[in-house]
Amino acid sequence: MALTSLQTIYDNLRLLEQGDVVKSALYRQLAQDVIGDPQVSLSWRQAIAERLQQANHLLAMLTVGKDDSY
Repeated sequence: MALTSLQTIYDNLRLLEQGDVVKSALYRQLAQDVIGDPQVSLSWRQAIAERLQQANHLLAMLTVGKDDSY
């Protein structure tokens, strides 16, 4: 697999709800790999973690109805 730039990984997290399930899973996996890599700068890891958290929150808001709980 070709290396993906940190900027691309960061940008792709904005596309999670627009893409198909397979692409979204790939984007999430790439983000998780970066977050767990101590060789990546802390600022990049934090930025990607924050963007992933925002995407997860948005997904939760879109998929959980008013009367649902989890």
